[in-house]
Amino acid sequence: MESSATETRPAQAPLDGVLDLHAFRPQEVPDLLREYLQACRAAQITEIRIIHGKGKGVLRETVHALLRREPMVRNFRLANDRSSWGATLVDIYPPDAPLPPRSSPASKARVPESAPGWYRLLQRIFVKR
Repeated sequence: MESSATETRPAQAPLDGVLDLHAFRPQEVPDLLREYLQACRAAQITEIRIIHGKGKGVLRETVHALLRREPMVRNFRLANDRSSWGATLVDIYPPDAPLPPRSSPASKARVPESAPGWYRLLQRIFVKR
């Protein structure tokens, strides 16, 4: 019995700029997305389609949060074709373009004590600190 017959290798999918997340578990998405963006950039693919599905929008929000933090992402938006909010279109910087410097996280704005009570209450409920 040959050892190569029993070895399992990950399947190599073609790098075409389309990443369908339906087949992956949510905990795999951050690393997968980062690696896919890096591979696309190295292959000079600068327009990427990420299919996350419509559903409740949890995976979409996860993908968008990851894209906001990724320095190689120039911009992203929801698809405007029949997939609409089930896919996100991403533009990344080409490999020969320098990436913009990372900005430090913005400090949370403090609510002045002179703000109305309803405003301070809403800030406390909805603004994460």
